[in-house]
Amino acid sequence: MKFDKTESIIKKYKVSNQNRYLITAGYCMYLIVFGLLVDSPQNILNGIYKIILQPDTLITDYIGVGGMGAAFVNSGLLTLIFVWMLYHFKIYFSGATMASLFLILGFSFFGKNLFNVWFIVVGVYLYAKVQKDKFLKYIYVALFGTAMAPIVTEMFFYTHFSIYGRIVIGSIVGVSIGFILPPLSAYMMKVHQGFDLYNIGFTAGMIGTIFVSVFKSYGFEPHMQFIWTTGNNKILSVFLFFMFSSMICIGFYFNDKSFKRVKDIMKYEGRLITDFILLEGFAPTLINMGINGLLSTIYILLVGGDLNGPTIGGILTVSGFGAFGKHSKNIIPIWIGVYIGALTKMWSINDASILLAALFGTSLAPIAGEFGWKYGVLAGFIHSSVVLNVGILHGGLNLYNNGFAAGIVAAVLLPVIQAFRQEGMIDHETH
Repeated sequence: MKFDKTESIIKKYKVSNQNRYLITAGYCMYLIVFGLLVDSPQNILNGIYKIILQPDTLITDYIGVGGMGAAFVNSGLLTLIFVWMLYHFKIYFSGATMASLFLILGFSFFGKNLFNVWFIVVGVYLYAKVQKDKFLKYIYVALFGTAMAPIVTEMFFYTHFSIYGRIVIGSIVGVSIGFILPPLSAYMMKVHQGFDLYNIGFTAGMIGTIFVSVFKSYGFEPHMQFIWTTGNNKILSVFLFFMFSSMICIGFYFNDKSFKRVKDIMKYEGRLITDFILLEGFAPTLINMGINGLLSTIYILLVGGDLNGPTIGGILTVSGFGAFGKHSKNIIPIWIGVYIGALTKMWSINDASILLAALFGTSLAPIAGEFGWKYGVLAGFIHSSVVLNVGILHGGLNLYNNGFAAGIVAAVLLPVIQAFRQEGMIDHETH
């Protein structure tokens, strides 16, 4: 959809297309300014250099790699480039736009950087050219598909070839992943029927499993690592609370200084594709995003978790998908399921992987929205186990590991839920 949308639609949604881009760009600038305030420009440049060279396999906290300033500037600047790119292509700003940009914003704290994402984008672009389609048709696949960016870093900097060999192999691998993403992502949607909001994560998990299996057969093992910072909860909680509170205030202002239509968002199941901006408007959606962000931040603090690169990434993702399927009614059951899992299983609720399982496990929110909170709790409970055991398949090179796990959970759980619901309906009709 282009900027030349009818005036009636723009009037209905209150906020012009250009202003939507400006508001989103403003949040990118907020991250950049924050980064510049907490560290010196020289340290930030050195930190970004380290971030580009560091292996990006899960879990790599960029705050621990390059410092807080570098992590925030990397995130804000990279997302700002994508904002400009979408604006340049005259993409109509929808819920998919917001979700994809906030996914970039979040994962640029632990895995995506100013160097490693572009090969995937080029691969998607080449696929569009080969298919004789417009690149705009696959633009969101390109943005979401940067999930596999760590594999580019591995190929460029951590293989035993010459520098020229690494450049050639790294480029070919990165571009080829982007090239096969569009057809595979369309097919994978059929597997989970839209109940995994991170469909590209599920697709990337499959691709990563194939690529890593081939790599291992030639003796190449991805660099597994765990970089996780602590002790920054105070400053980062202030940053996040201000950011999400401002979303609610800005949305409130543009929503005729009211919360109307926010409750209407809660009525949607959230199954792909549910675009809240197109359905209810930009302003109430922005309020919903702020609420999601605040709730996610509060959750991490209540369970005694750490605010750092990966958890901020998760929080920003939950907020971003507040425009594309998630709301408090369908994400809280997932958290409850993960929490119950922590009480009964062999790990703690504030372990790193479980914190991320709770945040990113909200990819399964449509199950709670479609079938009720009890099934949402069950999905979260199962997901907390599955997600800890699938990362080895792709060697940590798929940043959307929770999306991969969620796709598996949804594919297995859905037929069972539907079978029991169908049986229950038959019994009810019989009586």
